[in-house]
Amino acid sequence: MKNIVIIPARGGSKRLVNKNILELEGIPLLVHSINYAKENSNLGIDIVVSTDDVEIKKIALENDVMVVDRPKEISGDYTTTVAVMKHVIDTLEIKYDHVILLQPTNPLRPKELLQNAFNSLINGNFDSLMTVSENKHKLGKIINNIFVPYNYQFGQRSQDLEALYYENGLLYITKTALILKEQILGEKNYPFIVEHPFAKIDIDTLEDFNLASFYYKTYKSE
Repeated sequence: MKNIVIIPARGGSKRLVNKNILELEGIPLLVHSINYAKENSNLGIDIVVSTDDVEIKKIALENDVMVVDRPKEISGDYTTTVAVMKHVIDTLEIKYDHVILLQPTNPLRPKELLQNAFNSLINGNFDSLMTVSENKHKLGKIINNIFVPYNYQFGQRSQDLEALYYENGLLYITKTALILKEQILGEKNYPFIVEHPFAKIDIDTLEDFNLASFYYKTYKSE
C-alpha cells in the first residue's frame, strides 16, 4: 500500500501574517506537520508540501520533503482544499491508495493519532476518515434579538446535553479515487473521535498561536 501526506501551505495569510512559517517553540508550523508525517513513515507515505510561496518552499526542501508548486489560479482565498489536493495528485502522476491531509494550522497532534485512525479506516473498510471532537457548549441562535437555545433547554445541566461533534481539522484520510473526483469525504466516512486537548488548536489568530504554545508546553509528552 502506498500513501501520500499532503500539507497545503500557501503564503499571504492576512489575519496572522506568515502564519505557516511562524515558529512554535522554535519550529515553523509547517515543520510540525512534516515531522509528524515522518514519525509515521511506517504507513508507506510520501510527504508533499503544496505552496505558492518561495520561503515556504525553501523550508520544506530543507526538511527533505517534496514540494509541488501551486499555480496562481488555485492559490486564492476561495480555493478549496480538495482542489489543491487533486492538483498534487495530478502533478505527481504516482498511483497512491490514500491521501492524508495534514494542515499546518493544526500543528499539534497526539502521537498515536494517525496510526490509530489509519487502522480504523482500513479495518472498517471506510472510504474516508475525519477527526472530530465533542462540542460541550450550550449553543443557540439569536432570532429577532432573542436567544433561542439550539442543543439544550434553559436550566438543563451541561452533562445532560445530547452529544454533538465538530470537525477539529487534525487530519483527514481519503481514498485517492475520491480526491480525483474532487471529494474529500466519501459516503462511507468514519468520524474518528479525538478527546485530546490538542484538538482545540486551530491557528488563525495570534491568540490561537499563543494558546498553541501553552498547550505544546503542557501536553507535548503525551
